[in-house]
Amino acid sequence: MSAALAIDDLHIAAGTLALVRGVSLAVDYGAALTILGDTGSGKTLVAEAAMGTLPAELSARGRVGIAGRDFAAGPGAAQRALWGRAIALLPQEPWLALDPTMRAAKQVAEVHRIVRGAAVAAAGDASARDLSALGLAAAGRKYPFQLSGGMAQRVALAAVHAGGAKILIADEPTKGLDADLRDDVVALLRGEVSRGAAVVTITHDIAVARGLGGTVAVMREGRIVEVGDAGAVLTAPTHDYTRRLLAADPAGWPEPPVRAAGPLVLAGRGLAKRLGGRTLFERLEIELRAGEAVAVTGPSGCGKTTLGNVLLGLLPADAGRIDRPGGHAPVRFQKIYQDPPAAFAPRATLRTSLDDVCRRHGIAWTTVADLMERLRLAPTLLDRRPDQVSGGELQRVALARVLALGPVFLFADEATSRLDPITQQEVLGVVRAAIARDGISVLVVTHDRRLAAKVGSTVISLDENGVAPATQRTAAC
Repeated sequence: MSAALAIDDLHIAAGTLALVRGVSLAVDYGAALTILGDTGSGKTLVAEAAMGTLPAELSARGRVGIAGRDFAAGPGAAQRALWGRAIALLPQEPWLALDPTMRAAKQVAEVHRIVRGAAVAAAGDASARDLSALGLAAAGRKYPFQLSGGMAQRVALAAVHAGGAKILIADEPTKGLDADLRDDVVALLRGEVSRGAAVVTITHDIAVARGLGGTVAVMREGRIVEVGDAGAVLTAPTHDYTRRLLAADPAGWPEPPVRAAGPLVLAGRGLAKRLGGRTLFERLEIELRAGEAVAVTGPSGCGKTTLGNVLLGLLPADAGRIDRPGGHAPVRFQKIYQDPPAAFAPRATLRTSLDDVCRRHGIAWTTVADLMERLRLAPTLLDRRPDQVSGGELQRVALARVLALGPVFLFADEATSRLDPITQQEVLGVVRAAIARDGISVLVVTHDRRLAAKVGSTVISLDENGVAPATQRTAAC
């Protein structure tokens, strides 16, 4: 294996269930390889096999070549001596990658000091430069829990970049980021390629694949179904699945149906909120009615999630009031979290987490089973822990659990940012069906303005300074 990173005839299984089937890929130094595919297709498992971090309960066979060294694929950390120095992984879940007890700047500086041997002062200076380059100059003193999902992702990226490894695997590096920040991350990865690094990017974002160029490999159900030059694959695909993936881009979705507004479920009157000495929004008016979806969009870190948390009562408003005129029980006001690991007990199986909700609230298991089928979730996933499924699969399990509670209001915080276009369209179809059938009121937070316009009957835009006067409330296109 002479390439910087080479994977040869990789097979991964959970018992008798095949998860990855005969995958062979290679990337040279100074080149980009993008693995594009749907949620749960096995993309992340390929990355874990390359790093030597596959879960112990999985079996694998095949070979992995890293910087001229050859390894057997499989659980175990034979590659450990190369971590951070020859090969580095930007994981899919930034909250799991960052130390919750350390400030952002210190975490990046620690990599410069331990991996690259920099002196303490030089490591601190390098950390400040890395964070500033990603638009995080003011975030250095914050802890991970004080960062938005998009900000946490960029801190994790800065930490990985600090190690200086010449082989970089980036697993969904732009999820949760607005278009401008997504393009910044793509530019950073392209900069690594131009400096001679081999960059493997796992993504469901077609814009990322286009921006990186190089080679694109399309993966489905554990197999590579199409591979070739990015320009050719993304403009004239030969496989039917690749064509479906491109056709599911939100720009081509139909307009949301126009429905008569139902009774008021939740309202915010004259809301204002400041965090960290910055005004996120003020004088904001918002009404959410039964059978209606309202979308909130804006740059990463502008206060979209904070607005939803204020409406739910998870954070206090600095000014204004929240009205809930229907007298509904608090449990019927629910949230889908941007980072699904935050919503699950890390050591419990998904079956246990769902069963606990059913027993606590008297819900028939058939309700959950029906939702899982509609969300294309295999029953075998339920016997895994949250860290043993993909981010997209975990997000769909979270959606099934919330919908089973029969909510009257659902705050969907970047609920589809981890999903490929096809699954994203299907999941939002389930949400739309719940809106139409059950009269749920939904607040959708998204950084994707195209998606906001296709989902919300009303769109609220938080501007780049994080301030949204009431006059900014406009109808969707």
